[in-house]
Amino acid sequence: MKRSFTLLILTTLVSNLAMAGGGWVKQKGTGYYKVSHWWVSAAKVYTFDGNTQTSPQEGIFNTSIYAEYGINDKLTAIINLPFSKSANDQESISGIGDTDLAFKFRINKPGSQFALAYTFLLGLPIGDNAGGSDGSLQTGDGEFNQLMRFDLSRSFPIGKVNAYANIYVGYNNRTKGFSDEARFGFEAGAGFLDNKIWTIVRIDGVESFQNGDPSDATSDGATVFANNTEFIATTYEIAGYITDKIGVSAAYGSVLSASLIFASPSYSLGVFFDMK
Repeated sequence: MKRSFTLLILTTLVSNLAMAGGGWVKQKGTGYYKVSHWWVSAAKVYTFDGNTQTSPQEGIFNTSIYAEYGINDKLTAIINLPFSKSANDQESISGIGDTDLAFKFRINKPGSQFALAYTFLLGLPIGDNAGGSDGSLQTGDGEFNQLMRFDLSRSFPIGKVNAYANIYVGYNNRTKGFSDEARFGFEAGAGFLDNKIWTIVRIDGVESFQNGDPSDATSDGATVFANNTEFIATTYEIAGYITDKIGVSAAYGSVLSASLIFASPSYSLGVFFDMK
């Protein structure tokens, strides 16, 4: 029987598709672009009942291009394109991973205290879902999913520090035997040194509806993209501007509770261009 555990890829995706603007959309002609490297490697996994057990060493390494662009003042286009390497003790595969294409629509009126946005995301199954000599290495899950998400954000001062908070809820419709998912989360950030340094904390959650067909799910294998994954995860990030538009970031991710994912933290480093 093949192993069905997943990486904490969603945490990183939710970090990138965090969506870097929350409930805010980009103004027409402005953008946000980021190149990042994210990785995780583990010899333990969370089982279906939330306990941990040892497993063969396995990891994945993503170098991603993430971009947001304001089509107009109400609509932002978003893409996340990962170049992935999946490896175990014996072999590895690499290539373009599953890619996300999204559109974010502003719902609130200009000048509102709260920023409210709706995002429609398409998960394109570009990656390999059966790589390696035994089909156990993957850079994708082989299924086409559609995520619908609402973000509600607000910025506010804390003394002389600029801060913001964001909450979101979403529904991920999955295909090819995968169970649909409820997604939810919270994010808070604060800017220091005239907003040159930002510290960010995220909590992201996934809850499976357990409505898939295991006999059809392409992740029923020694894979890093499992069906019925559930978790509550935290990400801690720091980002700093080197110039008015160019900056660097670093992040650390872990889980508070989980089933069917790696029992190991994730790390990422990035360089971004903020075209304000």
